[in-house]
Amino acid sequence: MDIFFYVIIFIMGITFGSFYTLAIHRIPKGEDITHTHSYCPNCNHKLGILDLIPVFSYIFLGGRCGYCKQKIRPRYLILEIISGIFFVLLAYLMKLNIYNCYSIKTVEYAFLILYFTFIILVAGIDKERKSINKPVLMYGVIISIMYIIYLYIIENTSIYRYVIYLILLMLLLLIDTISLKKCAKNNYTYSILILIIIMSIFTGEYITVSSIIMTLILISIWLLEKKLRNCKNMKSDKQYNVELKVGFYLCLFNILYFMLITLFYYSIN
Repeated sequence: MDIFFYVIIFIMGITFGSFYTLAIHRIPKGEDITHTHSYCPNCNHKLGILDLIPVFSYIFLGGRCGYCKQKIRPRYLILEIISGIFFVLLAYLMKLNIYNCYSIKTVEYAFLILYFTFIILVAGIDKERKSINKPVLMYGVIISIMYIIYLYIIENTSIYRYVIYLILLMLLLLIDTISLKKCAKNNYTYSILILIIIMSIFTGEYITVSSIIMTLILISIWLLEKKLRNCKNMKSDKQYNVELKVGFYLCLFNILYFMLITLFYYSIN
């Protein structure tokens, strides 16, 4: 019975993964992600039902569009599989099964999936465009507020530190809005700070700080390597800042640390 349950969870996960690939491609372009029919980005041909089966369509089509034969980037398949594995692993670690799926555990699981969705969208868009999309960031703020309300009402958790986070979020959003009106573009630094606060709300300070440290270490190594390779041609460190996708690395380490800590916590309980 549990195997059947986890198979359903995996199917749900790869379906979400398919949605993530679509959203990462469309959101920065301002395209609709719910009503517009899926299409090939190369030939713009509308995709049929058999073209939209997560994981299996990619395999059966040999990694190519069934109409123009353009090669499909492997990242679509990888993201779908990772999403499916995450959904199953998280459910397993939380000991979620067919018998307790109507309990409060399901609500907590749902919030973590919403957070995972936020992290994937931020990381995917930042990796592609070195930008943290404002609507995605607002989605993160909204689910953070919902999560804090849930913790206070359902789990009777003290929310004093969460109130501080909310105040900081509001201040940063206000400053970011003022900056946006003056400069007519999003401020990457403010977006990173908002991202860090949302991470702290969902995964705690320890995991968030660890993610920041690992990101800084990785960036330092990357910059050092660049300097050693291009010391003669490099005019300024500013030219490398354009390539530093801080949001992507933060999200990557955050989800990795979260899974490791979750694995350790549930293994001893």
